[in-house]
Order: sequence, then C-alpha cells, then structure tokens
Amino acid sequence: MTPFGEAVRKLRLRKGVSQKEMAAALNVTPAYLSALEHGKRGTPTFDLLQRIAGYFNIIWDEAEELFLLARFSDPRVVVDTSGLSAEHTAFVNHLAVKIRNIDAATIQELARVLGNAGKTG
Repeated sequence: MTPFGEAVRKLRLRKGVSQKEMAAALNVTPAYLSALEHGKRGTPTFDLLQRIAGYFNIIWDEAEELFLLARFSDPRVVVDTSGLSAEHTAFVNHLAVKIRNIDAATIQELARVLGNAGKTG
C-alpha cells in the first residue's frame, strides 16, 4: 500500500462508504480504485485528485496534503542518474535490489537524512 492509498482508504472508511460506492461516485471502476489503494496503479491524475478531494469535502490544507501524498506514492519509481557519478548510479541500483528488505527503522533514518522525504504522516 502507498501513503496515498492508505490516506484514501482512511478517508473512505471514515465516511463509511465501500470502494464500489466511491468508485461509482468518482466515475472509475471499483477495480481501479482498489488497485490505487493497494499501490498497484501509478499516480492518479490531477483531475481525479480533485474529484477525490471534492468527494470527501475536505478542506484545502487536507487536500494539499493528499495531493502531496499522491506525488510521493508512485509504486514504480524511475530514477534518472544520467550525468551523476558512478557512485550515485550504483547506490540507486543497489537500493532498487534491496528495498524490500529494509526495515522500518532504517527507512525512517534514511527519510531523516533526506529531509523527511519518506514521511507519510
């Protein structure tokens, strides 16, 4: 699950609606909404983000946070290291191989080093 998917699921549960009901209101398929919540789809369009914010009738600050979570929730990240050092390229490729085995504490420490880039809450 992505940070965005988790946030949408919490909003949906707070409102007490099913994925099917929400999907119908947003004019998307329940399968797409499920895949979005579970991190199996890429970043939603800005139009869909606006419809989601409107559906939940959330205030601007909360909507802005949701949009930011969407930006950092693409499950298939591409990192362009062209023009960077060999060390940069090796590091990113090593991270791609090892990411599934990194524990939560290490992720939090890396997020701290990167300026809370991994912060989700």
